[in-house]
Amino acid sequence: MAIKVVLLVVFFAVMIGVGIYARKSTTNVNDFVLGGRGVGPWLTAFAYGTSYFSSVVFVGYAGQFGWKYGLASTWIGIGNAVIGSLLAWLVLGRRTRVMTQKLDAKTMPEFFGKRFDSKALRIAGSAIAFVFLVPYTASIYNGLSNLFGMAFNIDYKVCIVVMALLTGVYVIVGGYMATAWNDFIQGIIMLIGICAVIVAVLNGQGGFLNAVKQLSVIPADNAVPALEGAQGLYASFFGPDPVNLVGVIVLTSLGTWGLPQMVHKFYAIKDEKAVKTGTIVSTFFAIIVAGGCYFLGGFGRLFDVPAIYKADGTIAYDAIVPQMLSTLPDLLIGIVIVLVLSASMSTLSSLVMTSSSTLTLDFLKDVVIKDMNEKTQLIVMRVLIAVFIILSVVLALNPPTFIAQLMGVSWGALAGAFLAPFMYGLYSKKITKAAVWTSYIVGVGITVSNLFLKFIASPINAGAIAMIAGLIVVPVVSVITPKLKKEYVDGIFECYEEKVTVKKTRSLED
Repeated sequence: MAIKVVLLVVFFAVMIGVGIYARKSTTNVNDFVLGGRGVGPWLTAFAYGTSYFSSVVFVGYAGQFGWKYGLASTWIGIGNAVIGSLLAWLVLGRRTRVMTQKLDAKTMPEFFGKRFDSKALRIAGSAIAFVFLVPYTASIYNGLSNLFGMAFNIDYKVCIVVMALLTGVYVIVGGYMATAWNDFIQGIIMLIGICAVIVAVLNGQGGFLNAVKQLSVIPADNAVPALEGAQGLYASFFGPDPVNLVGVIVLTSLGTWGLPQMVHKFYAIKDEKAVKTGTIVSTFFAIIVAGGCYFLGGFGRLFDVPAIYKADGTIAYDAIVPQMLSTLPDLLIGIVIVLVLSASMSTLSSLVMTSSSTLTLDFLKDVVIKDMNEKTQLIVMRVLIAVFIILSVVLALNPPTFIAQLMGVSWGALAGAFLAPFMYGLYSKKITKAAVWTSYIVGVGITVSNLFLKFIASPINAGAIAMIAGLIVVPVVSVITPKLKKEYVDGIFECYEEKVTVKKTRSLED
């Protein structure tokens, strides 16, 4: 217990210290929200990666999808690395940084408002972000309950309050730079921790080969009809249900392209070097962390014990990974606790920063409070960060049934609404206001209506379908609806045509 407590105290002290240190670099709104658009390559890459993977992935998703798909769940981590990180940086990174600077846009709703010349789109985007980011924030805490119960035997509520309080302090004090530096530190912990945990868990099962052998003899209870009766599905290449596995990969990988707190990282990129280095580092980070989490979860069925079952006989997926870790040495359990806290606090800080800045800059400023000066904006954002954290704690402590369901569709609704118009808006001059409105309606409409009508069995697949639907309807609607004024759009896209001078070390062109 002493080892675990010491690790936590040191961890929390470093987080607060970084927040205080970063305070001197938050003198205006641009500094507080974007780090002055001067965040270097490693900080940006780790900020992206740590915001991507939280306790939901390490404890919840790894346990759930590892149980369902076996070792094939590793494909989810690979998809996260290739689609969610590598392609996201290549397709969105540079263009996002250039166009958002041209528009002086600090949030995703502000981008929509200025790119498509519509205050209504900006306000509606702000409302969607607020409604679905808050329950998503609350869900971050859920991955900690069983883990802290196993490690400390203390009330889960205490953990929630302490984590929320400490996260709030360093975000409120230090703004984006505090979250970026802490994300870097937390990312290092996550990389070391996941590798150590995988080695320890597999050694406890007699080594990798023996663990795979044990897994291969377990009969599948969720195979698609065409695979029923096949042997060794949980140790196979595509697992017992490849179709639904693809849906999970699409949602958790492509979905990042439309999440405000993820795309926001590209706004703060410093220079070309940050883009190139960030692309490589964030992809490597995702391979290790996401690939490692889902690979570890793939062995979950080797821990089929009464402790992972609910009273009604169903599987408590959040209990699987804690059960896998329960026999580890105290030092490793302490590292795991810090690992999951790192994953959770980094994502939580990113979410509350995005929520507060969106509500302040896209709704309160100019709409509710006319001519809000920078000092007032900073005060309001700091107050709203506290409000969002308190609200997420209340929801996590006493989650209503509807809110609990909403957590599952938050990712799908946000990405379904925002992904297509944001990506197309960076590349095409022909995207219209009506197309953006359609994407808002389709993304939110499919995921929310499916909560009640359940016309798509899996909420995961509903989110994936919402994103794909947006990618189809936006260009179709743009063809048949009025275009924006040519002069207005040309003025925006001229930012891509600006010429720059670089050293020979960066380019061989004369």
